[in-house]
Amino acid sequence: MRAVALFALWSAPRARSTAFFRSMIERGDMVVVHEPFSDLAGLGETDVGGQVFHSAERLLEWMLDRPPHVNVFVKDTTGRRHEPVLADVRFLTVAHHAFLIRRPDEIAASSAAIEPNMGIDAIGLEGLWELHEAVIAADGHPPVVIDSDDLVTRPAATMAAYCAAVGLAFVPQALVWERGDRHECRRSARWHVDVSASTGFTPRRRTYARTVDTSEELARYAAHHVPFYERLHAQRLRIEP
Repeated sequence: MRAVALFALWSAPRARSTAFFRSMIERGDMVVVHEPFSDLAGLGETDVGGQVFHSAERLLEWMLDRPPHVNVFVKDTTGRRHEPVLADVRFLTVAHHAFLIRRPDEIAASSAAIEPNMGIDAIGLEGLWELHEAVIAADGHPPVVIDSDDLVTRPAATMAAYCAAVGLAFVPQALVWERGDRHECRRSARWHVDVSASTGFTPRRRTYARTVDTSEELARYAAHHVPFYERLHAQRLRIEP
């Protein structure tokens, strides 16, 4: 059986995952797939390089049985539960899975600014933990946890550490990209305005009218996800200064 070069990034919403995705595009050595399971759940279809899939099962089959020269990186978020992924032990075992985290209070404020009617699951950290545990149970490649604060404050060291953990060559040139929208992200463009205006990993300070300090609802949402965040944070890659 051939070695499968298949990489998955699972991220809590608003955890800078699209910046990570942009960097993977810049590598130029793999097919990159943007939030296909979210598209399938919400829209009923997803487009991968012009090939349209109407079920998660068919997409997973394609990723696992594609031609040997095609390497794949898939990025998705865990604001919803991805049942087909959790049920596919082969995918959980074969892919190199990474998990991108951010503090739940920050996710709550950032998400509410775009989706005021968000629910408690939109924080995504409980779903992230469930997937993390499913990967461990499948006994595949060790999962990698990345703190998104490290990603924007020490991008070179963080991406180098990620690459080393999953067996990829580190490509420093991939830390920079051209400003502008990407067709892969067009269906969820309103969530990616900052990345479209950027040319690399940069920390951004935002002030939000609705936060865990001003909204009891957001405070309750964030508090629910704190235990999952703390469990994942304890297993994060340790990035040297």
